[in-house]
Amino acid sequence: ADDGLYEANLLSLPEHQRRQLLEGDWDINEGAAFPEFNRKVHVVDPYDIPSSWIKFRACDYGYGSHTGVLWFTMVPGSEQLVVYRELYVSKVTATDLADMILEIENESGENIRYGVLDSSLWHKRGDTGPSLAEQMIMKGCRWRPSDRSKGSRVAGKNEVHRRLQVDEFTEEPRLVFFSSCTNTISQIPGLPLDKNNPEDVNTHAEDHLYDALRYGIMTRPRSNIFDFDPAAQRTGFQASDPTFGY
Repeated sequence: ADDGLYEANLLSLPEHQRRQLLEGDWDINEGAAFPEFNRKVHVVDPYDIPSSWIKFRACDYGYGSHTGVLWFTMVPGSEQLVVYRELYVSKVTATDLADMILEIENESGENIRYGVLDSSLWHKRGDTGPSLAEQMIMKGCRWRPSDRSKGSRVAGKNEVHRRLQVDEFTEEPRLVFFSSCTNTISQIPGLPLDKNNPEDVNTHAEDHLYDALRYGIMTRPRSNIFDFDPAAQRTGFQASDPTFGY
């Protein structure tokens, strides 16, 4: 009977303490923005991704701090997004980053459908030359701007929560990470809530990979049968806009 009491006491603890004690899950911190993140659920062993699957990337750029780039794919016929690669670097110029990204993608022979980049990189920042985004696009590393409208941070956080949930029909989470994405996996469980705005993540935390995740997820990728028709792929995707490269 004592065991039952111990269990009952455990169950009355806050979620993060309960998981630490019951499940030995020490990823979870008090005040964590994403307490539902669970390595057993959301981290998978890397596998070969079929070339027909849609792939895209997202980037949060910082020269003085860190730059985070994440590559995503969609499991056809499901809503599951897979973060299959990360690049986490600092003190890398935008043009060097473009070269690094293209080299990685060319080596693996990937067809990246689109990239989404922190929209502030289109700002001229007082100089007369091309913006950082345009410098990368001129190298052939194409991007579209992320949504930075008012409320986009909170909307992005809500969508991460929704994707971390396990889909009741497929019994699979809507978002998983390859175990090789070690920086992302170590940073997401530790992200703290903003004490002044509990609906958002504390922006002073190490959040570049999280921001890349948010930008990528908020492009609302969809997987459907039309995505595998090469004729359908060409329509609507003419690179007519020199600013965005799309």
